[in-house]
Amino acid sequence: MMKVITVLLLTVFLGKSCSNEAQNNIANTTIQYTATTRGFYQRIIIMNQKATISKDRNEKEIPKEVIISDADWKELVEYFRIINLEDIPKLKDPTQKRFYDGAAIANLKIRYQDKNYETMDFDHEFPPAEIDKLVNKIVSLAKEKEE
Repeated sequence: MMKVITVLLLTVFLGKSCSNEAQNNIANTTIQYTATTRGFYQRIIIMNQKATISKDRNEKEIPKEVIISDADWKELVEYFRIINLEDIPKLKDPTQKRFYDGAAIANLKIRYQDKNYETMDFDHEFPPAEIDKLVNKIVSLAKEKEE
């Protein structure tokens, strides 16, 4: 009986430490999503449970800074946790609408533990499958703040 209780406690403890580690990892990480065309610009920077949203490529307007709710932050932590950072530069874009002005040109940059990871360009609203949940969550946070 004591062994069962010990195993259960270890399982709960290890599970919590893994999620705390992911949260600590993203807390010390900067994620930048940028989408741009001739008439559209959006840059979203996620850092320390805050989002900085800019729609002015010339940076004349002050970017909007918003606090990310605990629920949204938890989702971001989970999506970040499942990404293999080393694969980010090799991700393939699922569509090429940006080549004929059918979509804005987008990319994702992650600065994690003093190392940069950057995707190749992809279509805004059509990210590579491996990062789609993270990118779509970031974009949805910016949309929520516009309303």
